Amino acid sequence: MADRNGRGIGRRTFIAAGMVGTTSALLGGKALAEVVQQYAGTAPAEFPAPVYRTLGRTGLKVTVVSFGAMLTPEPEVIRVALEHGVNYVDTARKYMGGNNEAIVAKAIKGRRDKIFLATKTLPDSRSKVGIIQDVEASLRALKTDYIDVIQLHNLTNKQRIFIPETREALLELKKQGKVRFCGVTTHTNQAEVLNALVDDRESFFDTCLVSYNFKTPPEVGLAISRAAKAGIGIIAMKTQAGGYRTASLGSITPHQAALKWVLQNPDVSVAIPGMKDLAQLRENIAVMGMKFTYADRRRLERYAEAVEGIYCTMCGSCQAGCPAGVEISNVNRALMYAEGGYGDHDLARSTYREIRPGADAAACLDCGSCQARCINGLDIAAKMERARGLLG
Repeated sequence: MADRNGRGIGRRTFIAAGMVGTTSALLGGKALAEVVQQYAGTAPAEFPAPVYRTLGRTGLKVTVVSFGAMLTPEPEVIRVALEHGVNYVDTARKYMGGNNEAIVAKAIKGRRDKIFLATKTLPDSRSKVGIIQDVEASLRALKTDYIDVIQLHNLTNKQRIFIPETREALLELKKQGKVRFCGVTTHTNQAEVLNALVDDRESFFDTCLVSYNFKTPPEVGLAISRAAKAGIGIIAMKTQAGGYRTASLGSITPHQAALKWVLQNPDVSVAIPGMKDLAQLRENIAVMGMKFTYADRRRLERYAEAVEGIYCTMCGSCQAGCPAGVEISNVNRALMYAEGGYGDHDLARSTYREIRPGADAAACLDCGSCQARCINGLDIAAKMERARGLLG
């Protein structure tokens, strides 16, 4: 029996193949070999040759699967990725209570000139002083003289794109050589944010980090296409649609299939799945150069069925029906961090605390019944009750 590279499959891998069981009826040939590779988690790691795309008008040539460091507790995991060709690392001032940038700093030591570094200002920073303070703090924590891509963190609408003070601060930082390119990140009202970047007469921002996966609403996909055509570099996050563990898929994760689905879109320059450990790194980086197959499609269909009624696409369509103005999408995002593949209660609670006063799930207690409706069938009242108990 031979693997994809023509070498014989060892006894451990062969036994693992037998463990796949009824899954083999769904998957065939190459796809089955990929599943076997997931089971043989202790086998020697083989990393593919890096695949690159251009990050919009920045001109940066970045690896299509790059490193989302938000949940990475050890610099060694990031360093292994860099040693195998990954050249783009994304972090933020707020991650891990401010400690994530220090972890990234240790990982990139001695390699700064070989990688592109992206971080983010604090979500509440608007003023010139605040923006500059954030960047200066990031430079110190990252132990670097410059940031390749600085991003305004978590835009929920288009207003922050056009704040004069913010732009003035970023321009000053660029003139000082401390920042090369500017971008934004968004989880909610994503189409509005993307279209505003395109319509901006000054074309001020160069990139957009956007939630994008096989469950993404069509209007966001159209906005991504429009932005990419305008030269905005599209960076995809939340690529695994929550990464929930599901009984229907057994030990097989949908991660590789979901990531391949994202990368089949040429409008996406780079995906930055969050990676905690070497197992996740191996699983994600292996996707570089792979094609999206029929088996992948079937796997995602089964995953979609399993998370129906659980996963929130953060489309925001439910917001108009809420008389209390609860930020339902952000509450659900915080809940996903706790209950999805992230499994990070600290991140979930910190995200929940960022919701403006009076707009968290506690406001739902004043309603006799929930008037907000989800177009995808989520029980919003139940989700808000869950958030109050878990995060409130």
